[in-house]
Amino acid sequence: MMRAPSLADIEALAQAAVERLPPLFRQHLADVILKVEDFPDDLVMAEMALDTPWDLLGLYWGRHVGLKGELPSGALPDMIFLYRRPILDLWAEGQDTLERLVTHVLVHEVGHHFGLSDEAMEAIERDAEA
Repeated sequence: MMRAPSLADIEALAQAAVERLPPLFRQHLADVILKVEDFPDDLVMAEMALDTPWDLLGLYWGRHVGLKGELPSGALPDMIFLYRRPILDLWAEGQDTLERLVTHVLVHEVGHHFGLSDEAMEAIERDAEA
């Protein structure tokens, strides 16, 4: 009997993907918290105007690098969320490995942290998969 990959399994895949990123990117991610949850919470659902919790694979929550400076009092740290159940649902379609999907979602959210274009995110993803 097989079991679905756990939150910890997805986090391990994401951490491995972070380790494959270029050193400059890893350095800037040192203070970004990586969280894996089953689904986005109600606040995220409302903020993103999502129809269902299955609509979001990942989320960057924070101020991108270009907006850094003096943080307002009480500001939360930057966070990257990966949502396990929607990722697993996409994985079940069988077109990509779970590792590749997790890397894709992670790199996309890292791109938001750096304020990067979609083209730049695609280049980073190719390097992370190597």
